[in-house]
Amino acid sequence: MIRVSTSQFYARSTSQMGALSVTADQLQTQIATGKRIAAPSDDAAGYQQLSTLKQATADDVGAKANIVLAQGVLDQSDTALAAIEEQLQRAKELALQASSGTLSAEDRKAIATSVDDIIDDVFTLANTRDVRGQAIFGGGGAEAFARAADGTISYVGGAGAGAIPIGSGGDIQVTEAGDRALGDLFASLGAMAAALREGESPEGAIDALGGALDTVIASRASVGARGFRLDIEMGRLADVAVDREAARGGIEDLDMSAAITELQKTLTILQATQGSFTKLSSLSLFDYLR
Repeated sequence: MIRVSTSQFYARSTSQMGALSVTADQLQTQIATGKRIAAPSDDAAGYQQLSTLKQATADDVGAKANIVLAQGVLDQSDTALAAIEEQLQRAKELALQASSGTLSAEDRKAIATSVDDIIDDVFTLANTRDVRGQAIFGGGGAEAFARAADGTISYVGGAGAGAIPIGSGGDIQVTEAGDRALGDLFASLGAMAAALREGESPEGAIDALGGALDTVIASRASVGARGFRLDIEMGRLADVAVDREAARGGIEDLDMSAAITELQKTLTILQATQGSFTKLSSLSLFDYLR
């Protein structure tokens, strides 16, 4: 016969009731929060998976913010390039007009004034700064284009291209060197204006401006392609977020019905155990044994 001492009975009963109380408290907390895991002790593997998912979510929040920034800079670039394209179209029209043999020298000098205005406008556009205060066409330099004392405009920016990380280990170019993006448009416009100020027909201006236009149009196309890539990446991040949330829910979310059933079961056992302990500990024989 196995004999159980009073101390053993108390220890075992107290341990059993304590474990049941802890389980009941844990279930009540889970039901209140709707979450199955609140600490590593609840599910070490699940807790680690949740930590990984949360870090990935935080990383994607940063990537989305960078994408929004990149989209803003590219939008500014496209706006500036569109305005420059419009100005070059206008200059090309003036070159065609100035090439007419019916115009006098004075007429051409008057057109030169309009070309000078175009140069000023394009100069301002070429030095556009993005929302961060950086020169869009500066190639990483502090400035993009500068005007010398004689009115000549030249590129003074860097040779690099500004890039912004957008997730998945990749990045997107948002700024570039103006000498590549805009070509030699200032040289073309300057030569045209100089000829007109002399009252001469701007020989070769139409072809030169056509080449400058092609360069600007190609730059706009590049900007558009990069913007499309950003749209795709933003869509990918949205899809990943949906999948990640589903994974998180499968690990962390509580089966409320099962948890309530388990809590009721645990409380019933706890109450029964407490009742049995009270009855047994009050028996006269038990008292005698103590």
